[in-house]
Amino acid sequence: MPNRLDTVASLGADIRSLRKARKFTLVDLADALGRSVGWLSQVERGKSRPNMGDLQQLAETLDVSVKSFFQTNGLDSEEGLIVRFNARRPIGSRTDGMVEALLSPDLTDDFEVIHSSFAPHSRLKEPLSRPTQEVCYLIRGQFDIWIDGNPFTLSAGDSFRLRGQKFQWANPYDETCEIIWVIAPPIY
Repeated sequence: MPNRLDTVASLGADIRSLRKARKFTLVDLADALGRSVGWLSQVERGKSRPNMGDLQQLAETLDVSVKSFFQTNGLDSEEGLIVRFNARRPIGSRTDGMVEALLSPDLTDDFEVIHSSFAPHSRLKEPLSRPTQEVCYLIRGQFDIWIDGNPFTLSAGDSFRLRGQKFQWANPYDETCEIIWVIAPPIY
């Protein structure tokens, strides 16, 4: 695991965005962490740096991978504007066969852009819904998705939209599927 010097420059702002996306107040999150509101406020404003234990607890409480708080290969986004291929922040994988990375420089915008890879024969076992609006574009492979129970098969070049509906996905095919997601508000 990277050391604390490898955290992303936008760490505090990203924590604030994640906290707000989950509808936690400063008091709620500070209480969940067993920390003071003042400490959390300083972290969010970049005045204080959390240690590794704090980052692990933040990740667990905010339901994100602790890896998302760190630079990749020692690289950060350039000036908060450019994300190089080898500097994408891994989001981790909540589902076997799915790997995600942040394409946005940070989580401080009203939306985030995610690159997802779905391994052949992977699937989301239980339907999921989240309080977001999402537009997704398949750049490679095929993908099956059920939106509010309605089945759709998509191919490279197709897109779909979610507005808080329940969805479930599967890649029953022999090729990896890659999708670009634009999600508002940021949830990772």
